[in-house]
Amino acid sequence: QLQASGGGLVQAGGSLRLSCAASGRTFSSYNMGWFRQAPGKEREIVTSINRSGASLYYADSVKGRFTISRDNAKNTVYLQMNSLKPGDTAVYYCAASLWYNSDMWNYWGQGTLVTVSS
Repeated sequence: QLQASGGGLVQAGGSLRLSCAASGRTFSSYNMGWFRQAPGKEREIVTSINRSGASLYYADSVKGRFTISRDNAKNTVYLQMNSLKPGDTAVYYCAASLWYNSDMWNYWGQGTLVTVSS
């Protein structure tokens, strides 16, 4: 089970850090990702991280502004979001997959809303 938190309302240019806490003992076995879905748009992948944290992927739209990290001892993955833009407004979801760089995701969190005001 994945529990995302940390969303909220922030002004453009501001920062937020999202957290996704996983239950169970096998967190380190999963590759993790953050997705987002804006109103009226399809869900898109934002970033992902492999089991060890050595391999990272970022969508072009967030490169240089967002940073994904994980703490396997705390069963938690983080998304640090800086220089936020109104276009980043969306519900953000964390997900877990046994396969890295795959479209198959085994588990999803419930989503946390990020609203960026101009």
